[in-house]
Amino acid sequence: MNTKQQKRLEALENVDTSEMTLEEMSNIFSERSELLLSRNKENINIILRGSAKHYYANQCYKFTQNLLKYGFNGFRKATKKEVKENGISFNKYSINLGRNQYGNDLKRFNSKDEMFGFVIGYNETSRSI
Repeated sequence: MNTKQQKRLEALENVDTSEMTLEEMSNIFSERSELLLSRNKENINIILRGSAKHYYANQCYKFTQNLLKYGFNGFRKATKKEVKENGISFNKYSINLGRNQYGNDLKRFNSKDEMFGFVIGYNETSRSI
């Protein structure tokens, strides 16, 4: 997400919708939703389709934010510093330390559904800590 898009998203977050018509509010919420999707799927290297694409992209974004805050202590440990320097990528069969599928695997999966299940479960448990 470029700087212009980030500034627009911040502006949309602070819009007062109390004086708007329903059509104007709908346009604001649609634009905000598309900007959030663009931000959330930056490090996802698989195609997201259907009604759940916003949900899955948001879950991957939350997972990334958790790793930036706490690191990863799985089979392949990753410190907060490593995550910040290298980034995280979500691929069909793995979550990798690095911007593509050829980085160090943090976790491998049999399918993208299994990967999304892991990410959602991780997010749910980290919320309760």
